[in-house]
Amino acid sequence: MRTHSIEPWQHQHDFAVIEEQGERRTRQVLILTAITMLLEVAAGLASGSMALLADGWHMGTHVAAFMIAIFAYRYAQRHADNKDFAFGTGKVSVLGGFTSAIVLLVVSLLMLIESGQRLLAPQAIHFNEALAVAVLGLAVNIASAFLLREHHDHDNHGDHNDDHHDHHHHHDHNLKAAYLHVLADALTSVLAIAALILGKYLGWNWLDPVIGIVGAMVIGRWAYGLLRETGFILLDGSMEAKELAAIKEKIEGALDNRIADMHVWRVGPADFAAIISIVTHHPQKMDYYKGLLEDFTEISHLTIEMNVCEEESCLFR
Repeated sequence: MRTHSIEPWQHQHDFAVIEEQGERRTRQVLILTAITMLLEVAAGLASGSMALLADGWHMGTHVAAFMIAIFAYRYAQRHADNKDFAFGTGKVSVLGGFTSAIVLLVVSLLMLIESGQRLLAPQAIHFNEALAVAVLGLAVNIASAFLLREHHDHDNHGDHNDDHHDHHHHHDHNLKAAYLHVLADALTSVLAIAALILGKYLGWNWLDPVIGIVGAMVIGRWAYGLLRETGFILLDGSMEAKELAAIKEKIEGALDNRIADMHVWRVGPADFAAIISIVTHHPQKMDYYKGLLEDFTEISHLTIEMNVCEEESCLFR
């Protein structure tokens, strides 16, 4: 029977970023966006406005993204203590973002094709009806942005005494993505309104499908950026080269330490794990080596492998 507890040497492996208030705000915005999306798509089809239809489709992609974000929040919470996940559920929200990005790319392609067809074969547009719904969509986008921004700003100016908690606040990718979604929606709505006004009063009907193409490009660019960001995390992307160099300098700058092997990779949106193999003639206790890296707060799971060199010291003073 063992009499000593190993609890002081154990730590949690849940690196998920979970914001209950962020989830609630995202759900509220989801409802607003879904209602407006249905109105805009219906009005776009009825009025023949490609710009309005594109804005509705754009909002539809955001509805899908918000649903994925909420699912990610729930799944991460439900499986936070599931031992089947070696490093917890930290990448669930990242996987959701990656999936959302693929959907966005498909929708942007469909929008591009439809807008191109409308540009080649113009259709009649009912400007008054289309403008009314577009203005409504813009109002909803602005309200949604304020809903999410209030919590976003609270996170960025919250309690900085809890470094780990604050560190997670700044990396809630679900909340950040939702906020950027509604801002992009607001921009698309403004473009749609401008196209409809110019078409109504100046007869520039060709501008409507052109705005649809612009909207498709905005969605495609955002989706590509999200794919790059989330794909890098899912593929265990490492830190930036300068950060890795700083870690090496910190360790090898003490005693005669040499790094034989080092792996640093993401285990969540805001957390890294590291395995570092050190060779030295003067081994120290583990706390000493971990203390050398205490300023690298992004490393939430650190494993040190100690190798003692039995040969003559190679350090020249």
